Amino acid sequence: AAVFGRSFVGKLRELNVFLVGSGALGCEFLKGFAMLGVACGDGGKLAVTDDDIIEKSNLSRQFLFRNHNVGQSKSLSAVQAVTRMNPELHARALQDRVAPETEGVFDAPFWRSLDVVVNALDNVKARLYVDGRCVLFTKPLLESGTLGAKCNTQVVLPHRTENYGASRDPPEKQAPQCAVHNFPHNIDQCLVLAHSEFVGNFDTAPREVSDFLAKGPEWVAELRAAGENDESILDKLRGDVRVTCGAPGGCIDVLVAERATTFAQCVGWARRRFETYFHNRIAQLLFNFPPDAITSQGVPFWSPPKRLPRPLAFDLGDPLHMQFVLAAARLRAHLFGLAPPSPDAWGESEVRALLATPDAAVPPFTPAMDASIETDNKEEDERRKAKAAAEAIPDEQKIAAATAELAAARGSLPAGFKVVANEFEKDDDTNFHMDFISAFGNLRARNYAIDEIDKFQAKLKAGRIIPAIATATAMATGFVLLELYKEVAGKPLDRRRNLFANLALPGPLLSLSEPMACAKIKSGQRWDPDMYMDVDEVAYPEGHSLWDQIPVPGAASMTLEALRSWFTTHHQLVLTELTLMHGSKSVSVFSSSRSIGDADANLATPLPQLIASKTGADTSKMAFYELSGAIFQTVEGDDATVATIVLQFD
Repeated sequence: AAVFGRSFVGKLRELNVFLVGSGALGCEFLKGFAMLGVACGDGGKLAVTDDDIIEKSNLSRQFLFRNHNVGQSKSLSAVQAVTRMNPELHARALQDRVAPETEGVFDAPFWRSLDVVVNALDNVKARLYVDGRCVLFTKPLLESGTLGAKCNTQVVLPHRTENYGASRDPPEKQAPQCAVHNFPHNIDQCLVLAHSEFVGNFDTAPREVSDFLAKGPEWVAELRAAGENDESILDKLRGDVRVTCGAPGGCIDVLVAERATTFAQCVGWARRRFETYFHNRIAQLLFNFPPDAITSQGVPFWSPPKRLPRPLAFDLGDPLHMQFVLAAARLRAHLFGLAPPSPDAWGESEVRALLATPDAAVPPFTPAMDASIETDNKEEDERRKAKAAAEAIPDEQKIAAATAELAAARGSLPAGFKVVANEFEKDDDTNFHMDFISAFGNLRARNYAIDEIDKFQAKLKAGRIIPAIATATAMATGFVLLELYKEVAGKPLDRRRNLFANLALPGPLLSLSEPMACAKIKSGQRWDPDMYMDVDEVAYPEGHSLWDQIPVPGAASMTLEALRSWFTTHHQLVLTELTLMHGSKSVSVFSSSRSIGDADANLATPLPQLIASKTGADTSKMAFYELSGAIFQTVEGDDATVATIVLQFD
């Protein structure tokens, strides 16, 4: 109060702040809020959310936690610690991830009540989602991140600066797919495949099965309408032939070939997956390319960096073999909603016994020439694929057969049958995620005589974790808190600063810059990087930015045809095309320039019902819906770039 005055301190005390994350950055922010008196007044509120629990390794850099907190909720423990520092702090701890699935928790009234949002997250996906919410509800966002000795902060201000998602780091270099699938030469490439197989088996596959159960063969038609090619559709239906080596995969694996009702069947599936991944795939590769194979250039095929692999024979006495089977079986059981009868059940001794039962039988494998194996010689790959394609059954016939098989299985399922997706979470030691990935990665490394690593190192690599040093974390939070002061004081844009710092460089390197102003969309000619040409467009409204919105009141009672009429009447705009997103897939709903099978029915459908049927969203609980896939023209026929459209359902 002596420095800033009572009025300023009073504003700090009455702030309504949302802190997303209570890890290393979150702990420092909470300490700062408590010491500054943020949200300590009668009307002040601080909501903190984090769905993670505290691990032993967190104690070295998340300084609000102690040994007795290990295994407890991060947000709850952090709030308890800071309220001991400042009992006046009005902090509320939540254990919900901020994501589309929790929009019932973090609903419109919650976002509208906030004064500022502070991100303390460790992944881009979550940052982008929070950034999108802040843009939609026009809330200031204070963003920060750390990477080893580096740190950065960003100020996002409604109608004044660009948002977090407007500028992205270049994508990380990725290993060539032929190296990941067939010719790895380091442990990182082995772990890339391990993570990919975890996601495919336990996250993607059950989601796609759920889609098929909900829609039946119509799901396949929707995939085609969304632009999926036949190879991709076959992958979803029966798995990737590069991985399965003739074993079932995709929806066929879950619903037909290996549907499980007991844990014994899950153990059998895990044992057969071991054989597929670590024996059959290598045997197939060596059949295609024997140890003495010679390329068309006359040099040995197995030349560095390629490593000559060897198949693994399953061994009950090998701890790594058992780790893989146990983790895979537990994850498979979770997929089918099977739970152990007691906390001590389904352990290693029980799995050993089940491996001796008929459920764990492994069919014989006979390798055959496989044209799908990719090498680093693209010309030879294409020649082999062209020859195989000329002799193969057309993909369309394969899709029809797989769809018919799945439809028959769908009709015979018991009432209430469902599968459960399992999103990767590296920090929960009880969920078997890292057990599966570390075992898979090390077994894959053993195939190729690559040095193996322990589970903790696998976690760092699979989660792409570079632990931040405490100084970088403190610097980032300190600069964000300075920007919070400026936000409360109402400082102009030219007084705000973004930070990039690298404490490992001489100096150290500290770079401060004024936040980039948000781009204003104006009518005229612009370069379109997607079309790779200049295009003429009309901006509506003129000079709008990503922060501007066109609200559509009373949308709950409108049909799509009524929405088109509303835009023509109120804004002299013609809705020419509409697509909606179902997960990561776009679904065409209406187009004035091309034929869409159910377009007429869609036009006559009320908007909440239409959105629910096409996206799977529960619109009965929605106060609004952001219509991001709409394309407009002016009534004069000019292409129009339109501000964000928000359908108001409340």
